[in-house]
Amino acid sequence: MAEKVTIATVARHARVSRQTVSNVLNAPHIVRQETRLRVEDAINALGYRANQAARQMRTGRSRLIAARIEPTRDGINGSVLDRFLHGLTETADAAGYRVLLYTATDDEREISTYDDLLGTYELDAFVLVGTKYGDPRTAWLAERDVPFVTFGRPWDALDAHPWVDVDGAAGTAGATRHLLAAGHRRIAFIGWPAGSGVGDDRRAGWRDALHEVGVDPTGLHRETEDGIAEGERLMRDLLAAVAPTAVVCASDSLALGALQAIRGTDPPVSVIGFDDTPVAAAVGLASVSQPLGEAAARCVDLLTGVLDGNHETPTHVLLQPSLALRHTA
Repeated sequence: MAEKVTIATVARHARVSRQTVSNVLNAPHIVRQETRLRVEDAINALGYRANQAARQMRTGRSRLIAARIEPTRDGINGSVLDRFLHGLTETADAAGYRVLLYTATDDEREISTYDDLLGTYELDAFVLVGTKYGDPRTAWLAERDVPFVTFGRPWDALDAHPWVDVDGAAGTAGATRHLLAAGHRRIAFIGWPAGSGVGDDRRAGWRDALHEVGVDPTGLHRETEDGIAEGERLMRDLLAAVAPTAVVCASDSLALGALQAIRGTDPPVSVIGFDDTPVAAAVGLASVSQPLGEAAARCVDLLTGVLDGNHETPTHVLLQPSLALRHTA
């Protein structure tokens, strides 16, 4: 009869203490990477399987966090969330957590789902994607002392809860400065309606970059709901009204629409999108790229800090984007 593999067996095989093995299983983020990898190799080699029910009773945690899958839109910008969720799942797994995915079509249904999930599963926390002014989801969780972090800033008050975000203003400012350096001055912007925290942030970066060099942005801005058709319509309007030589867009969907509108224009108009989606890469569209893998990893870092009561963990993280240049810029 084969000997039962225990934590002590794994500890002997990895040449570490039993406490170190326990830390790798229950709080891997506090273990040095070299040691953690050695213990994980021993666990895999010996076929050790921790008793999840016993671990939950001992630690009071399920090691389960929940995150939302957004409804499918145009199949372009949805890939941004897909990449974030892949990163979140991989990073959470390395930290000893599992991700439970759910879907909801609006805020009211999402909050109802929170109630259902908390009543059905012993969830440790939520990771919310996307934030807005007066966000009812974060308010609902905070009122009930449910741990959570957001990928997106709390636009009403930056210290309201832990968050990770990408500096959208820095992204559009960088795109605009690139176009300015190439000699453009009539640089337009196609964005979302005012009142969207993310949309306002991205528009501000474009506007401020033009102000830096004394260019008046008046008349160069158009706003609409997200989508390829909307981007094409507003780009045609801009061409007729102000004849821009370049345009920065708040999303790749809007930028792809702009590309359709400028076909055959002479001289050609430069276009830069936002999010660096696979579609943008496939058609050669220049775009602002978000560090989604790092954003997911930092969300997990903040979440473990919240759950462990580690007050040295930062309460928010603002990451910097980069510019993926292609022939359309």
